[in-house]
Amino acid sequence: MSARQMKLGLFLWATGHHIAAWRHPDAHVTAGIDIDHYIQLARTAEAAKFDMIFCEDAAGLREANINIASQTSRSIGFEPISLLSALAAQTERIGLVSTASTSYNEPYGLARTFASLDNLSGGRAGWNLVTSASPIEAANFGATGLRPHADRYARAREFAAVVASLWNRRAAGHDGESFSVRDPLDIPPSPQGAPVMVQAGASDDGKDLAARTADVVFSAAQTFEEAKAFYDDLKGRLGAYGRQPNDVKIMPGVAPIVAATKAEAQAKYDALQELIPDDVGVALLSSYLSISDLGRYPIDGPLPELPESEGMKSRQALVIEQARRDGLSIRELARYFAGARGHWRVVGTAEQIADELQARFEGGAADGFNVMPSWLPGELDAFATRVVPELQRRGLFRNDYEGRTLREHLGLKRPV
Repeated sequence: MSARQMKLGLFLWATGHHIAAWRHPDAHVTAGIDIDHYIQLARTAEAAKFDMIFCEDAAGLREANINIASQTSRSIGFEPISLLSALAAQTERIGLVSTASTSYNEPYGLARTFASLDNLSGGRAGWNLVTSASPIEAANFGATGLRPHADRYARAREFAAVVASLWNRRAAGHDGESFSVRDPLDIPPSPQGAPVMVQAGASDDGKDLAARTADVVFSAAQTFEEAKAFYDDLKGRLGAYGRQPNDVKIMPGVAPIVAATKAEAQAKYDALQELIPDDVGVALLSSYLSISDLGRYPIDGPLPELPESEGMKSRQALVIEQARRDGLSIRELARYFAGARGHWRVVGTAEQIADELQARFEGGAADGFNVMPSWLPGELDAFATRVVPELQRRGLFRNDYEGRTLREHLGLKRPV
């Protein structure tokens, strides 16, 4: 058995990550507000020995310019901390990670909420720190517009430091540029000491913040070379903050479509792609590129030159690089992007998908993967019953949990 084993997270998204997942013949269109649906997904992932489940969150309709049926099916859903608190009572081992923004929260309240989830779950909670890059979210909090990228990260650095101090029971009394906190938390540490810190920014500011604060980093990369470059860059920054390479686990997103044969898997993918209306694909692409009028350009023409965004800088750069590298038209890029929102997609048999994951894992481009099923529960079931056993057969993934807390699953130190 391999001494080093990959980590696996399940990235939950109601009906699935493909933009047209809600149109799949077997989709549960109101999945976002069906607790039994989420319990089933969590239990499937736990039975397959996943390290964690992860809930993204945005305080606004990020894709509000997409047609109403798609918007409704993809946007309805529970507030994630409430959802994970319910799932904590329905599971025993799997980690529970949620997004919460440093732009629209205060450190004391957020630290208290996640510390509560951590205790409720017996030490299985994690916080995915985001700075929020959508003008739509900003409008919901009385802001006059999206804060500049550098300002959002300056606030996030102070925010993360205050939260870590509160979780680690150090004296409060913080009086900084953005926040003032007087008291310590009224909640004791959980069995894992403190919630796991997760980060996903890929800009220079984002990678620097991750090197300072993160235990886990989610990332997006299409090619092995992109994944390897990100991995080496981030791991190389840790020493400046007195940290070791193994202190941070890097888990790129992957959207697998698996079947008994390559042809069957390809047919499953092609069928999903045929469900994407062009206007929906272009609108989704526009929202991630932070451009409002992409639809005015010829859909079979190239992506135009775009100004640098104050929104999701790293995702914009990833999409533009792919368009230029592969010579894709707007239509082709939109259809590709709609399948996994810029993340790596793998289509094939269990053995072929395991080969791809193993190559990136053993090649030093990943410590594990954040699995993004195209539609739920179908592709999660396929991955859990086909790919996970193949990884276990190769000694690349656990056969059972070794501990009870998320830090134990991930091989992370307990905070001092």
